[in-house]
Amino acid sequence: MSDYFSESDIVRHNLGDEYLDHVLFNEIDKYMDFYESLAYSISNHISIGTSAITNLDTYAYSSFKGTLESIKLILMVGRMNDSYALLRKYYDATMINIYSNLFLEDNFNAENLIVKEIEGWKNGSTTIPKYRKIASYIKKSPKLKPVTDLLQKDDRYIEIRDRCNDHMHYNFYRNLMYNDNRIYLGDRVEILNTLSNDLKDLFLQHISYLFYLKDHYMMSSDFIDALEFGMEPEENAQYFVAPFIQGIFDNVVKENRPDIAQLIKKETAMKLQ
Repeated sequence: MSDYFSESDIVRHNLGDEYLDHVLFNEIDKYMDFYESLAYSISNHISIGTSAITNLDTYAYSSFKGTLESIKLILMVGRMNDSYALLRKYYDATMINIYSNLFLEDNFNAENLIVKEIEGWKNGSTTIPKYRKIASYIKKSPKLKPVTDLLQKDDRYIEIRDRCNDHMHYNFYRNLMYNDNRIYLGDRVEILNTLSNDLKDLFLQHISYLFYLKDHYMMSSDFIDALEFGMEPEENAQYFVAPFIQGIFDNVVKENRPDIAQLIKKETAMKLQ
């Protein structure tokens, strides 16, 4: 077959149109667009407890976009095993993001204007804690308990991490085979379906914690735009929600976890629909 067809033809044949046209690729684009918009919209927000001029999360979210783009590109050429390794990286990164914001809020005060643990991580002089400590800190947080209770009402996040680790460490021989795009494996689409659900759940976990902890990140530009143009902001404009936030809230949170959507709407002053 290789005498008559190019390498890309062989890969396309082995993956199949159902794989290459999978909805996951559009979903990744949607998540990437969200992180790009969020990185830009919060760039002027001050990262309390650090010496950072630009919001620390701005670069975090642009990095998340890059990881998602890497997952997409790797999947497009059939390297499914590598994609799960990157999914675990995304898992860790989103938890670090929630941990760093939570730790800053817990430890910033008039006597502690610079939180040395996060400042050191920013400057490269100290490392962030290991995943287990980060996960435990988030799980035990009274501030995030209502969200945590809903997210952990089943074992889905334990199962996702186990799947990531199975691929990362080649716990099963077949996981290794998923990285060879020249091999025809009849369950590639099934694995892609699972990966789609896993990524959606991880994305949802991140934004659920984030919207609950830092609800001002949902703010539209209306309030700041009015001030910059020397105009009086519309009444309660500081509570208006950015259209891209409302869109992701409707299409991801409401659609997949209406219980979490109801909780966030109940607890925030932001005008979510």
